[in-house]
Amino acid sequence: MRQGVRLAIDPGNARIGVAASDPSGMLASPVETIARGRGDLQRIALLVLEKEAREIVVGYPASLSGQEGPAARSAREFASTLARLLDPVPVRLVDERLTTVTAQGQLLSGASFGKKGAKGGRARRSVIDQAAATVLLQSALDQERSTGHPPGEIVRASQGDS
Repeated sequence: MRQGVRLAIDPGNARIGVAASDPSGMLASPVETIARGRGDLQRIALLVLEKEAREIVVGYPASLSGQEGPAARSAREFASTLARLLDPVPVRLVDERLTTVTAQGQLLSGASFGKKGAKGGRARRSVIDQAAATVLLQSALDQERSTGHPPGEIVRASQGDS
């Protein structure tokens, strides 16, 4: 198992969920939700420096059929932009199918969104974005541990948006 902090980025249209692993690469934890738009890439770059991340995992919403739809193309373009910005820190696209659904299910089954402490819609979505990034990263860490290989597909910094 490779050592070092990994950062997971779950890019959505309005928000970006961020999670980080511990230095041993065993456990993923939520970090924050970043508003999509002006300054979002700079905030991610700052988190990479602060956390001393050795690798970035970007959620890739592949369709169940395996075709690359609009959301997957958007994630690939986002990952390519990140790879150019963060070079030489490696960026990987990792299949994130159902991570948001899994995160919502976990949060709804826990005490986080019970009737007594119900949060508003915006706060709930922010927590779900972080939880989705955490599910994505934990899945990637577990996959690497079980296969002995880094998960997903490396995104080259030289790749252009297509």
